[in-house]
Amino acid sequence: MTASDIAILVDAFDQLSSGGFKMEAEWQAAHAICQVHEGEKAFDWGHAFCHRIEGDEWNAGYWYRRAGKPVPAGSFADEWVAMRSELLTS
Repeated sequence: MTASDIAILVDAFDQLSSGGFKMEAEWQAAHAICQVHEGEKAFDWGHAFCHRIEGDEWNAGYWYRRAGKPVPAGSFADEWVAMRSELLTS
């Protein structure tokens, strides 16, 4: 995983966020990026977030566990703010 990979992930979720976290093309793009990098914790976290947005709690829980992250209780926007900050500082 490179800084460029993280930048691509952040950009995809920024676009998803700006669209209101809707299940549209931006969600598909973010999900596809995460699938390509399966097994890398940052991308597994993104994968979890995608499935949380989708409303698939079981699948989201699986990916949060793989990423070593707790399932958040806040809004999608709150999660993205925290996630974005961590991704850009690690």
